[in-house]
Amino acid sequence: MPRTASPSDSPAASALPACLYVVGGLLAAVLYVADVSPVLSGLTFIVVAIAGVVALLVGPRWHRTELRNPWTLLAAAIVVFTAGALLRPWASGRTGVSELAADMFTVPGYVLMLLSLAGLLRARRAIEKHAVIDGLIVCVGMAIVSILLFAVPAASIAHRSAVVSALAGVYPLFDTVLVLLVVNLAFTTAARRPSYLLLVATMTGVLIGDVAYAIIGRTGHLTGSPLLDLPFLFSFAFIGAAALHPSMVELGRATPLPVQAWSWPRLLLIVPALAVPFLLTVLLPDKNPVQRVVIAVGGVAMVVLLLGRAVSAVSAYAAAQHRYQHQATHDALTQLPNRTMLPEHVGRLLHAPAPPGAMVWVFYLDLDGFKRVNDSWGHAAGDQLIVEVARRLRTVVPGPATVARVGGDEFVMVDVGSRDDAVALAERVLDCFGAPLSMPFAQVVISASVGIAGRPVDAGTEVTADDLMREADTAMYQAKSEGPGKWTMFDSSMHQRVRERVDIEVDLRKALPAETPDGSAVSPQLHLAYQPIVELRTGGLLGAEALIRWNHPTRGAIPPGVFIPIAEDTGLIAKIGRWVLRESVRQLADWRHTDAVGDDFWMSVNVSPRQLRDPYLPDVLASTLTEYGVPPDVVVLEITESVMIDASAVTDEVLRQMREIGVRIVVDDFGTGYSALGYLRRHPVTGVKIDRSFVRGLGVNAQDEEIVRAVTAMSSALGLTVVAEGVETTTQQGVLAELGVVMGQGLLWGAPIGPARFGERWSTLPALPPGSPVVPSRSPGQPATVPSGPPTAAAWRGPVQDGPGAS
Repeated sequence: MPRTASPSDSPAASALPACLYVVGGLLAAVLYVADVSPVLSGLTFIVVAIAGVVALLVGPRWHRTELRNPWTLLAAAIVVFTAGALLRPWASGRTGVSELAADMFTVPGYVLMLLSLAGLLRARRAIEKHAVIDGLIVCVGMAIVSILLFAVPAASIAHRSAVVSALAGVYPLFDTVLVLLVVNLAFTTAARRPSYLLLVATMTGVLIGDVAYAIIGRTGHLTGSPLLDLPFLFSFAFIGAAALHPSMVELGRATPLPVQAWSWPRLLLIVPALAVPFLLTVLLPDKNPVQRVVIAVGGVAMVVLLLGRAVSAVSAYAAAQHRYQHQATHDALTQLPNRTMLPEHVGRLLHAPAPPGAMVWVFYLDLDGFKRVNDSWGHAAGDQLIVEVARRLRTVVPGPATVARVGGDEFVMVDVGSRDDAVALAERVLDCFGAPLSMPFAQVVISASVGIAGRPVDAGTEVTADDLMREADTAMYQAKSEGPGKWTMFDSSMHQRVRERVDIEVDLRKALPAETPDGSAVSPQLHLAYQPIVELRTGGLLGAEALIRWNHPTRGAIPPGVFIPIAEDTGLIAKIGRWVLRESVRQLADWRHTDAVGDDFWMSVNVSPRQLRDPYLPDVLASTLTEYGVPPDVVVLEITESVMIDASAVTDEVLRQMREIGVRIVVDDFGTGYSALGYLRRHPVTGVKIDRSFVRGLGVNAQDEEIVRAVTAMSSALGLTVVAEGVETTTQQGVLAELGVVMGQGLLWGAPIGPARFGERWSTLPALPPGSPVVPSRSPGQPATVPSGPPTAAAWRGPVQDGPGAS
C-alpha cells in the first residue's frame, strides 16, 4: 500500500534536522564547559539529555523504520546515564548504600547501550565469525590495557569501600565489550552512511569519556572538571542526530558480507591490539603476579584467535570455491546439473565399466506449451513450473541416472542400460506429465517431447558426449514435429532431415520480400494464390482466401506445410505475415478498381500467432487499408484456436483493436483443437471455418455429420457465420447445404490460382438467377456446376486465422 509523503522523502530536507541538532548540541556542550553556574550547567546537561531521548524516540517513527527497539534502548540508556551523572557529585561524599546511588543508574545504562548495539548487529545479520574474531582480537588488547592500567589500580584504592573499588574496576570492562560491539559493527558495514558515522562517533565519545574518568579513578577520584563530561555531551548530540538522519533506516537492514580481507583500516585496529602484550611486557618491568597472569592469558587468547581467524579464512575460501564450482555446474533455479557438467559426465559413462550390451542413453526433453504458461501468468509462474517439472523428473528417473536442466524448458537425462530400459524410461517420463501440475496460480496441464540417442559403453568408437547430446536433440525435434507428448529414437536419417531443414531456412531467408523505393515489397519466389469462397446453394462468389506459395528456383514448389513451421520457429513468419497482409489488401483493391469483383466481395487472410503478439499490428493494418482505399468490413483475418487458448494480454488487445477497426475475425480449422464455447464468447470472433477433416466424411460418416450439425447450430446461436473448407464433392456440398451451412470453400470450385487467372475466371462467368441451386442435395457423382459470377449471398458477418496462407 503506498504511503503518504513524509519529510524523509526529500534527502536534503530530511538531513536538515540532524544537522541543526548537532549544532545545537555542540553549542550546549560549550555552554556546559563554560561552567557559568552549577545550576545552569546542570540544566544544560539535562536539556541535552532530554533532547537526545526525544530524537531517539521520534527519529525512527519519522523515518518509518521497522527497527525501533535498539533506538528505544539507547533512549533509556541516556535517561539512566543522566540520572547517574547528576547523582555522582552527591553520592561521592556519602557512605553505605548512598555512595552507590549513581552506580545504580550508570551500570544499567551500560547494559542498555550494549543491548542496543547487539540489537543493531542482529538486525543487520552482521554477527559473522570472521568479524567476531577480528573484534575479539581488538577487544582482548583493549581488555589487557583496561585491566592492567585502569581496573586493577582503581580496584586497589584503599580508602574507599570494596564495592566502590570493584565497580571502578568494572567500568573499563564495560568499555571493552563496547569496543567489541562497535568494532563488529565497523567490520560488517560496507557503506559508511551518516547515521552509521554518527553512531560510531557517539560510542567513541562514550569511550573517551570513560577513559578520562578511568584515569582520574586511578587516584581515587570519582568526579572532576566539567571537561570530563564534554565527550558525553558530544555523544548525546551525535546519537540524536544519528536517529534524525534519514540514513538511519539502513542501520537496520540486513547486510551480510563475505569474509573480509585484512585491509589497512582493519589492520590499524588489529595490529596495535596484537602488540599490547609485548608493549606491556616492556613497559611494566616489575610485574606482579596478577599482571603476569593477565598478560599471559591475553597473549594466549590472541594466539588462539589468530589461529581461529586463519582456520575461518581457509574454511570460508574452501566453502566459496565449492559454492562457485556448484554454481558453475548446476542450474540456479532447480539445483540440477547444467549443460557445463553434462559432457564430462556422459564421456565418463561412455568409457566406464558396464555389463555386456549396456548402452549410454541420452534423453533430450522439451516441454510442450511452456511458452503459454509464461505468456499467460508471467516468468515467475514459469519458474515455478520448471521447479515442479524438475521435481517430477527426479521422482521417475532411477537413482543412478542423471537429470539436468540445459535450457529454459529443456532437460536432459542420462542413463545406462538396454534399449528396453531406455524405452521404459521414456514412457515413464511422458506418463509423469499425465496428471495436472498443481501450481499456486492454477492447475497446469503440459506435455513433453523426448528425443533419445544411445551408444554402446566402451565400444571403441570415436563418438563424443557432444555427438550423443546433439543426436538426442535432433531426435527431440523430430518427436516435436509429430505432435506433443511423443518420444523418438534417433536414427541416421534424421541428420539428413536436419540438414534439409537448415537449407530450407537459409533459402527462405533469401526468398523474403525485399523493400522497394515506393515502400512496397516484392519477392521473386513467394507469391499469393487465391481460392474462392462461395455460397453453397448457388455457387455464387462471396470471397477468396489468400494463400502463400513458394516456387524455389531449384527445388520447385515447396508446400506451405514444410516452410511455414520453419518460419514460425525462426521468427520469419512476422515479416512474411506483414507482406501477405499488405499484398492481399493491394490485390483486393486492384480487383475492386477494375470491377473484377463486387463491392461485397471479401478477402480472407491468415494471421500467425506471432503476428498477433505485435501491438503495432492494428496500426499497420489500418494504414494499409487507408493506403489502398479498402473498407475494413471486406477484410477477414483467420486465426487458429490456439490463439484463443494461449492468448496473452497483448494478443487480446490486438484482437480487440482490429475488431474495432471493422475487420472480421474467423477461427480457422474449427473443431480440431480446443473448441469451446467459452473461448468463442470471450474473444471478438465473428465466424468459424469447419475443418476439412469433418467435411471429408460427410455422406459417409454419420459422426462427422453430427459434428457439423452441432457446430452450425452453436455458431448460429452465437451469431457467427460458418464456412466449410475442403469441399470436394457435390455430395459434401449437398449435405452441408441441408445442415444449414451457407458458405463453402474447396477443390469443388477450384484450386488456389494466381491473381490474374482468378480475376479472369470469376469476373467473366455468367450469373445464375438469385436462389438457383447449382446441385441438388445428395447427388453422388454429379459433376460440379460452374459457379456464378456476381455474389448472390452477401450476408457474411464473420472472421478467420493460421500461418499466413498456410492452407
